[in-house]
This record gives sequence, structure tokens and C-alpha cells, in this order.
Amino acid sequence: MGHIIGTLFVGLIVGWIARFLLPGKQNIGLIMTSLLGVAGSFAASYAGQFMGWYPAGAAAGWIASVVGAIVLLFAYTRVVQSGD
Repeated sequence: MGHIIGTLFVGLIVGWIARFLLPGKQNIGLIMTSLLGVAGSFAASYAGQFMGWYPAGAAAGWIASVVGAIVLLFAYTRVVQSGD
């Protein structure tokens, strides 16, 4: 249970980091940024652990979480901007 709460907290921070690192303007709010960061963090954390790339709590998990959040933010902004 503590690992899930930790991943949620990491996801919030990772979403903000990903938004800062992603070039261009993202017309999404703080809540959506946080939700996408949490989703990217969960996806990258569990995918990396499942593949055996790193154990839970490893520094590589942070990096993978940021990359996962950047990918989700990029995809989300492209889908939303293409609809405008």
C-alpha cells in the first residue's frame, strides 16, 4: 500500500517536471498535468519492474517515470490540439 502512495506522490512531481521539460506550450491545467504525471509514473514504474530493468525504488524508476510522463503529455497535447 505504501508503494502505491509513494508512486502517486512521485507522479505528481514527475508531471510537473515533465511539463517543464517538454518543449512548446501546453494548454492544460495543473490538475491534468498531475494526472498525466501519475499515469506516466505508474506505467513506467510497473513496466520497468515487470521487465526486470530495475527494482522498486531505484533511481532508474524516477527517470523512467519522467520519460513516461513526457510521452503521455506529448500525446495528450497533440490529440487535444489537433481537435481545435
